[in-house]
Amino acid sequence: MEVKLWNDKREREMYENFAELYAIIRATEKLEKAYIRDTISPSDYETNCQKLIAHFKTLSSTLKDTIPSIGRFADTYKMDCPAAINRLVVSGVPATVEHRAAAAASSTTSAAIVAECVQNFITAMDSLKLNMVAVDQVHPLLSDLSTSLNKLTILPPDFDGKMKMKEWISRLSKMGAADELTEQQSRQLHFDLESSYNSFMEALPNAGT
Repeated sequence: MEVKLWNDKREREMYENFAELYAIIRATEKLEKAYIRDTISPSDYETNCQKLIAHFKTLSSTLKDTIPSIGRFADTYKMDCPAAINRLVVSGVPATVEHRAAAAASSTTSAAIVAECVQNFITAMDSLKLNMVAVDQVHPLLSDLSTSLNKLTILPPDFDGKMKMKEWISRLSKMGAADELTEQQSRQLHFDLESSYNSFMEALPNAGT
């Protein structure tokens, strides 16, 4: 006995669209796995992924009244395609594009922290030149500098500037707020700040910034 999948042209078109959607999801799953296993070049992956995403968006928009949930569609037809669902529904862009965006954001963040470190170095050195040597004046400046240096992941944990600021902060913490640095201490701190700043600037090109 012949079983009809559709009763009219409209139903036939609907099932054909279902079949195409099924194929797109399956193809995307295979493409994602190929990319993860490094069996396809990033450029080929991106080109093909963009095509599949474009086809998916067009088709899912057409079927939005018939298939309100792609996840439910995948469950109904027993499609174990988590990578494809993530790429098509959640992300909407190829993994290569996501990675470039993340790298750009990281670079922008690092640049902002570098600028913050430079500003804190200069502020601390200028304050000493203006004879702002009371503990409650110096301590916040060194604390801000230390915090910004620790935020910059391109610097190693044992970076000389970090160690020196930590030592000075510890020394100041044992003094009273109204206490002042002696002329010798002020000159030594300025020297440590200047040498740390120079080391900091030299470290940046080596870190690829």
